[in-house]
Amino acid sequence: MKALVAALLLAFASTVASGQVQAPDVARDPVVEARLKALAEELRCLVCQNQTIADSNAGLAVDLRNQIRTQIGQGRSDEQIRNYMVERYGAFVLYKPPFQATTALLWIGPFALLAIGVGIFVLLVRRRRGAPSLPSAPGNAQLAALLEQEPGASTSQAKPSKPSRQERPKRR
Repeated sequence: MKALVAALLLAFASTVASGQVQAPDVARDPVVEARLKALAEELRCLVCQNQTIADSNAGLAVDLRNQIRTQIGQGRSDEQIRNYMVERYGAFVLYKPPFQATTALLWIGPFALLAIGVGIFVLLVRRRRGAPSLPSAPGNAQLAALLEQEPGASTSQAKPSKPSRQERPKRR
């Protein structure tokens, strides 16, 4: 029982210890905070990679928000702050990367895959329309003749007998 209690306490302690850092809500100047929020919405959290730094509570996101707040306080423009972040962390930090040779696949890839999928779909539909749905005319006549026969009537063709062991080909 003591081992179970110790395991539960350890599990609880590890979840509490791994909690993410909260950014201090500094609302000293609403204009600065509005600019910070607008810039933070444009920058990707490098830890989470699927959130903006405005949405993330990761330690790096908190540091980046504080850094942006400091740069705003120093009088830098939004463009200068964005350029600083791109110089330091690369174009990946931008949540909406610009269209460049290095990001062309990101912008064109989804549309290219969609076009390929539509092309394959159209090709398959055209093939199905061109394929005959029923067997050829001689096949239809044979099927009709078989269907018209009485259920107990014998067919004129005899079933082939199984070849004897001597006639069977050897397996290797």
